[in-house]
Amino acid sequence: MSPTPTGGGTNGRGTNDPAVTRPTPPSATSAEARGRAATRALEKELSDGDPTRASSSGGPHTTSPVAATLIVVARRVGTALLTVLLASFFVFFAVQALPGDVAQQLLGQDATPDAVAALRETLGLDQNVWVRYGQWLAGAAHGDFGVSLVSGLPVGPDLLIAFRNSMLIALPAMIVGVTLSLTLGVIAGVRRGRPSDHAISLISLVVMSVPEFMVATVLVLLFAIALPIFPAVVLRGQDATIAELLPSIWLPVIVLTLAMAAYIVRTARSSTIDVMASEFVTTAELKGLSTRQVVWRHAVPSALLPTLNVVALNVAWLLGGVVVVENVFNYPGMGKLMLESVFNRDLPTIQAIAVVSALVYVVCNLAADLIALALDPRLRTRRKARS
Repeated sequence: MSPTPTGGGTNGRGTNDPAVTRPTPPSATSAEARGRAATRALEKELSDGDPTRASSSGGPHTTSPVAATLIVVARRVGTALLTVLLASFFVFFAVQALPGDVAQQLLGQDATPDAVAALRETLGLDQNVWVRYGQWLAGAAHGDFGVSLVSGLPVGPDLLIAFRNSMLIALPAMIVGVTLSLTLGVIAGVRRGRPSDHAISLISLVVMSVPEFMVATVLVLLFAIALPIFPAVVLRGQDATIAELLPSIWLPVIVLTLAMAAYIVRTARSSTIDVMASEFVTTAELKGLSTRQVVWRHAVPSALLPTLNVVALNVAWLLGGVVVVENVFNYPGMGKLMLESVFNRDLPTIQAIAVVSALVYVVCNLAADLIALALDPRLRTRRKARS
């Protein structure tokens, strides 16, 4: 579900359960390199999409910056759609390749061959796999992901409720976590080597080193048992309303905020240090601009570019369903639904969750690219002369 992790443990936070792996954001150095590579890729696309071309009369013809930007945006959107299509393909065929007969498992080992054959026909498992993929893809494009093998009800409504519940804890964590982490990362980078930098770096390193389930357990002991302020777990299932879930979202929100903020802080700090050492920042200082103007008007927009990919990765992780945190708090979101579907071998639900998660990751990365275009005018006006 994510780019290749670089942290320790299968989920980047010390959890070794393969069913609850979390996409680990890159370390500060690798994330910065990833951001620079993404920026260079955007520059290359803009150069290819906005060259100085030879006209029919032999003279140069320059495409406008707006047209060049639209070309790059169209390419990115096309790549995103192709990525989602390929993800759906691999998810569908990976699920179909799982060992065992779904019909046999649903009916039990004592079922007769006639009963198994009848159920396979009812489920459409007797059809050609390519025909089934085409039908499933056509339905998924309209929001119809099939029927759950466990409940016998359409997958779409349950998936929508689970996604809504995950959004309920993801949005506050995303807003607070991204804002706080970027601010702390810039402060640490600007005040490099000072006590505030050491304190921010130490706290972020400690938070990165502690698994989410450990942080969640400590918060439950402190704020649900020792000081009974918040509920320890959610007692209602998928039928819970937003009003019923609100008292139980705060501990998961705190855990998610801490989990995502630590990675962004380190990346933002490293990027800010590099930008503050660049020539254009030195020039701005020599012109007599105040430190605040130099930092927030000139340094921060450039420092944010390498951080955008890490932010997009963490936001996608939040919106796609957080398996570990939702399982600890028994929270009825996407992560908990995925665990239940894997346990019950509910293939249509597993496929739907995987495709929605892939779509979330693609949209977040596409948004990061578009924000990079908006932040850096050089990406919109770069020219590449050709003979």
